[in-house]
Amino acid sequence: MKIAQIAPLAESVPPKYYGGTERIVSYLTEELVRQGHDVTLFASGDSLTAAELVPITPAALRLTPNIVDPIPYHMMLLEAVRQRANEFDALHFHIDLLHLPMIQDFIGRTVTTLHGRLDLPDLPPFYRCFGDHCLVSISDDQRRPMPPVNWGATIHHGLPADILLPRYDDGEGYLAFLGRISPEKRPDRAIRIAARSGMELRIAAKIDTVDRAYWENEIAPLVERHPNVRFIGEINEQQKAEFLGNARALLFPIDWPEPFGLVMIEAMACATPIIAFRCGSVPEIIEHGCSGFIVDSEDEAIDAIGLLRDLDRKLVRGAFDARFTAARMAADYVSLYHRLPGARTDAAWLRRQRGEDAELQIVA
Repeated sequence: MKIAQIAPLAESVPPKYYGGTERIVSYLTEELVRQGHDVTLFASGDSLTAAELVPITPAALRLTPNIVDPIPYHMMLLEAVRQRANEFDALHFHIDLLHLPMIQDFIGRTVTTLHGRLDLPDLPPFYRCFGDHCLVSISDDQRRPMPPVNWGATIHHGLPADILLPRYDDGEGYLAFLGRISPEKRPDRAIRIAARSGMELRIAAKIDTVDRAYWENEIAPLVERHPNVRFIGEINEQQKAEFLGNARALLFPIDWPEPFGLVMIEAMACATPIIAFRCGSVPEIIEHGCSGFIVDSEDEAIDAIGLLRDLDRKLVRGAFDARFTAARMAADYVSLYHRLPGARTDAAWLRRQRGEDAELQIVA
């Protein structure tokens, strides 16, 4: 198929540091190319891809200091897509909701993956207004707050099978926290769990401007108070494999309806088990007693640390291989593209490539 992938502009594809959505867009795009599809990626100009890149901005907006308002640049993105929309058999958006009024003329060939939380009061009336557009959830739990809409599928994220290689020993034996410093991610829980268990905790995390006060007033003093806690800061993809692979377990002590939680499957790819609180997508991702432990309190998390010795790290990696590869994710999306009511078939694309007349073909 000839497929357009439309990415946010906040980060490059893939991102240099933190950026879950852009990372998934990258994994999906590269796997679709590997599988033989003709893919065009609309993204920031510093993105790296085997697909055709349509650069909207010279660099990712988050790393461009003079960018104040991201909206004009996303309007430029939508105009670039509009100008080329007729070229594609399917158009896949990853930018939440800005595009929905624009795509009505070719809505039958479009799908939007919702990467964020949906329990916000302004979202239900918006999605009721655009109830005919095909949406993808990244977990079943993510759907719960939404009104009845046109759900095309739940498609869990996936990673390239060889991007994070497993380690089957216990590495350096520390607990890991990876992600963002924010109240809903609950690094304070991670610190208390480590302090009570007596294990070292290493925190590799991004601090957004909006969370700077939370870090300075609440988390930084906890880090200073506990000598077994180390704050490393934001790490890149190359550092992630070593950071997760050397850990005895990943702590995922969230306190919000996590739509997916990419770090959980990154840990699984490294054969590192997860101790996660029962929120959002966690029960869909973790197989309790196999890839980690699902807990409901800090006391249960400390008990789970004592059970880590009973987990076979090869089974943790096996759970990843069975459910969370990029190949599986791409196959799920291609299946959905073919089910779109206005999708053009591979045969139509081949005729267009040969310069023959190609009428729109409807896939039943």
